Amino acid sequence: MANDAEVPVTAGTFLAGADDVAQLVVAVVNGKPVYLDDVADVVAGPDQPESYVTFGTGPGAAELGLSPGLEAPAVTLAIAKKPGTNAVVIAEQLEKRLNELRGTFIPEGVNTTITRNYGKTADDKATTLIHKLIFATSSVVLLVVFALGWRESIVVGAAVVITLFVTLFASWAWGFTINRVSLFALIFSIGILVDDAIVVVENIHRHMQLGAKTLHEAIPRAVDEVGGPTILATFTVIAALLPMAFVTGLMGPYMSPIPINASTGMLLSLAIALVFTPWASRELLSPTSHAHHEHGASWLDRLFERVVGPFLRGKAGARARRNLFIGVSVAIVGAVSLVVFKVVVLKMLPFDNKSEFQVIVDMPEGVSVERTARVLDELAAEVRKVPEVSDYQAYAGLAAPINFNGLVRQYYLRSGANVGDLQVNLIDKKERHRQSHEIARDLRPALAAIGAKYDASVKVVEVPPGPPVQAPLVAEIYGPDYAGQLQVAAQVRDIFASTPDIVDVDDSVEAPAKRLVLAVDRNKAALLGIHQAEVTHALATALGGEDVTYIHDGHGKYPIPVRLELPVADKAELDSLLQLRLAGRDGRLVPISEVVTVVDSHWEKTIYHKDLLPVVFVTGDMAGKLDSPLYGMFSLVGSIDKDRPAGHELTQHFISQPENPYDYSLKWDGEWQITYETFRDMGLAYAVGLILIYLLVVAQFGSYFVPLVIMAPIPLTIIGVLPGHALLGAQFTATSMIGMIALAGIIVRNSILLVDFINQEYAAGTRFETAVLRAGAVRAKPIVLTALAAMLGAFFILDDPIFNGLSVSLIFGILVSTLLTLLVIPVLYYAARYRSYETDAETTEPDSA
Repeated sequence: MANDAEVPVTAGTFLAGADDVAQLVVAVVNGKPVYLDDVADVVAGPDQPESYVTFGTGPGAAELGLSPGLEAPAVTLAIAKKPGTNAVVIAEQLEKRLNELRGTFIPEGVNTTITRNYGKTADDKATTLIHKLIFATSSVVLLVVFALGWRESIVVGAAVVITLFVTLFASWAWGFTINRVSLFALIFSIGILVDDAIVVVENIHRHMQLGAKTLHEAIPRAVDEVGGPTILATFTVIAALLPMAFVTGLMGPYMSPIPINASTGMLLSLAIALVFTPWASRELLSPTSHAHHEHGASWLDRLFERVVGPFLRGKAGARARRNLFIGVSVAIVGAVSLVVFKVVVLKMLPFDNKSEFQVIVDMPEGVSVERTARVLDELAAEVRKVPEVSDYQAYAGLAAPINFNGLVRQYYLRSGANVGDLQVNLIDKKERHRQSHEIARDLRPALAAIGAKYDASVKVVEVPPGPPVQAPLVAEIYGPDYAGQLQVAAQVRDIFASTPDIVDVDDSVEAPAKRLVLAVDRNKAALLGIHQAEVTHALATALGGEDVTYIHDGHGKYPIPVRLELPVADKAELDSLLQLRLAGRDGRLVPISEVVTVVDSHWEKTIYHKDLLPVVFVTGDMAGKLDSPLYGMFSLVGSIDKDRPAGHELTQHFISQPENPYDYSLKWDGEWQITYETFRDMGLAYAVGLILIYLLVVAQFGSYFVPLVIMAPIPLTIIGVLPGHALLGAQFTATSMIGMIALAGIIVRNSILLVDFINQEYAAGTRFETAVLRAGAVRAKPIVLTALAAMLGAFFILDDPIFNGLSVSLIFGILVSTLLTLLVIPVLYYAARYRSYETDAETTEPDSA
């Protein structure tokens, strides 16, 4: 549209093609018609773009069957499944349909590429975990083969398989699906589910070795001997796990399959161990395989006499017992100090090894989409240098299709010429040596430098396993006036940027954007016969365009609109707009500049509110050696107290919003808030579990003191858990805490078996000191077997980034605490009870221990 053209064109005219449009009469001058092509450029083509989407390939594009270095305009089609449907099946059907459409509805020259297939990802993970489940079960069966015999291993293996099938059915009835978390719950539970069967079979095996004539005689006695403590031990494990199912907040639904599946499996495994295992033992075990009887002291008896014996012996062993308890206490304090000295890093959840990450670009408000696209082009050029990149999609002027980041951080809601996304896809993790987190971390400095060159905020965002927060580090600034909040937020942002290892710093404050207000002089416009609405309509048409008519060519399904607007270059010049002319009362063409006044102004900034209070957000992320936002936040807390932003002493809040909104204050949110809520709830669940365990043991032993002895080894798990994390360089995460909670029940099981056997032996007339030693020697085998079974189950999830903490907690916690339990529980129970149980003079003397 030329600058001297009149706007009015009769809408609703039916045209057959672009030539007809060019011959439209727009005015009559001196009796001669003025055609549209006399005053405007009539061009057939696409509308002026408001956004750009580009597809490009990286060095790893051969995985997609494409050549590296390709770049072309693209259209992205995102498809989501309905709730309750199988993502794997839907993905396969979509891929099949896409192949059918090629060459028919998808014409030649249009290439299609599947850039993300979460159905395939889910299938790969589920298949891998099912294989691990099979390997874990097989490993446990092989363990029983070497420890007890092949017949016993068949009994245990059958019990495990039946337990798994029944547990899966119960899980389905509960409403859980086969997914990553539920499969991990089963793998994690393998070692625990097999414990009851191992204890029963091992005791039957032992009774046959003691000289039972037939299985009919051995099985009832063996099951009766361990039945009570096995039932109690099972319920203690359930008591430790089940409270986690009531964890609230965002992590509750994520973790609930673990305690529910494990607890259900434990109940079912107990029933199978007490019903199926004795029957299967009678049918499969052979009395002839246990023909030899034990005579004299076994090697375990001699071992416990040598190791545990010096800690007994009444008063003579008091000093040794005291030294043992002091040594254990020092070891616990030393393990906890690993957290204090940051040898073990605390984090909500670690980064997963994904096949994608995202680059979020926020340009200053008011820039053109073409400038945003230019920044994305430079970022893409840098991404193309990474050998692990298979392809990328650049989105300028709009957000990328919704993904997990979009879901939890609302990135998909971003729009406007100043926003951009770069979706980066990596080759399969089996084909690369670096994890996605390492690739993103190494790429961040170069991308941030490009963003700084254009005053753009560039954030490298990985697909978070959780928690779903606005950003890992979020500081909420409150105050009595918004201008003051902006000043405080600006200085807080500077503190963020100057703190080592804090990256991707941004805030919710919009950049100042110039605004030109065209104020119509109504009096002058009225004198010239120009209505204010005509000025508004002309400017809107020139800048935004208007569909004034349609072309019906007889071939297309839909009519083609004829849009009237200024070229992009003219839109950027205010003078071009002001020279547009409108017809006055006498037919004279009047430039818009004669009836308007240009007023310089700025766009008003968005004011965010949270719980009805105005707030300014300052966000960031943590990178570097510690790689945990918690440590970055604690560093910032001290810096903010010291620097006093904008001269204000900020009151910092960590749990809830400030109660007094009339003072400047700061509330920490982000990953810290979710971490606090999750560990708070899990700590409460841990405490409830310990109380339930105590009550169960009180009911079984009829004593308020014995349960304290039985539960004493629970702190011993720390000696294994934290050094284990330090040894493997693993972060202590929420899944690590799940492992610690499970350990409480597992270790108490061992204590119950030991204390119950001591009481049985003493009740049968055995000397108390001998009963203590005998309990360790007899119960060591089932305790070690069940511990190894649980460790084997955890070993198969050691390589998973998310559940690595759970695996480390179980493996090292069980290893160390089991060995210490076999020593500490007999010694502690002896020290607490020997005065009242022994009657000879040597063992009844006062003991200072």
